[in-house]
Amino acid sequence: MKKLILCLVLLIGAVIAGEACTSLVASGHATANGRPMLWKHRDTGAPHNFLKRIEPAVKGEYAYVGLFNQADTALREAWTGMNRVGFAIMNTASYNLAPDTARVKDREGEVMAMALRKCRTVSDFRTMLDTLARPMGVQANFGVIDAEGGAAYFETWDNGYNYFPIGGEGEPTALIRTNFSVTGNDSTGMGYIRYDNAHHLLDKDINSGRLTAEDCVDKASRSFYHSLQGKDVVRDTKDKWAVDQDFIPRYISTAAIVIEGALPGENPEEVMKMHTRLGYPPVADKYMVTMDSLPADVQPLLPGNRCQANATASARHKKVFSIRRGSGKRYINLQALRAIMKATD
Repeated sequence: MKKLILCLVLLIGAVIAGEACTSLVASGHATANGRPMLWKHRDTGAPHNFLKRIEPAVKGEYAYVGLFNQADTALREAWTGMNRVGFAIMNTASYNLAPDTARVKDREGEVMAMALRKCRTVSDFRTMLDTLARPMGVQANFGVIDAEGGAAYFETWDNGYNYFPIGGEGEPTALIRTNFSVTGNDSTGMGYIRYDNAHHLLDKDINSGRLTAEDCVDKASRSFYHSLQGKDVVRDTKDKWAVDQDFIPRYISTAAIVIEGALPGENPEEVMKMHTRLGYPPVADKYMVTMDSLPADVQPLLPGNRCQANATASARHKKVFSIRRGSGKRYINLQALRAIMKATD
């Protein structure tokens, strides 16, 4: 019995520490500037990540800027990104689709790196999914946009996907996903409260067509609003401590990225933007990244394949989660958090 309990604890811990995330795909109908947009608030057990431009290895592929884990020295797995022809992609893990096969799993980053190299449009990505060998080794909600006005989510599992187009006639202008799929088992999955948090924070601007990148990377990714409590524990209280549970930012949050796409007829390399906070987003500095301009701080120029932006945020993260022993990492030092957030607005 003790061994069984230990296994269950380890399994739950692995899910909590795994790739999670809160995300949004918006068509130009939802955004203030008319551009399609992706938002990924990344939660993962890999605490350090960086951005890098990858040049095509073979003829016919595209250069792209991708988000990579510190340990991925071979640059095999991109966790969000945009390419030179206007295609962009990100994902959230889904925990209520068909279970992973034992033989092939955790290939989401590889699939996204492949898509960034090969895809020009949402349709290209759909074709790629159709032709990948089964089992695909993924359990994810993939969000994609392109330079032709395309935007969609793909709720994807080992042997198939469900397609959710965005922005067309009769379609939603934007969609949000966390760690469940709407086509999955509705008694499982994760991220339901974060899903409600994101809707509370963003729906007004989505519905009025005034959504901006700042609404996501500066507001939602740094908000401590809790939909069950109906308040923001940072802004609406004078509490000194809060339990780190079901806010969009989490102890394991390591990046907030918004990609603004190109409009039809524009050169994507000239106009696409990636609004970026690397590290725990509430305390991370913000950088603007384009296909041709990556600030040195977001690139892996420090020893150990680390970037300065993530290193700086990690030091601040320790002040926010300042209790080191026992279950201390579950408690947010709100006084420290408020001070750092004010300095990094």
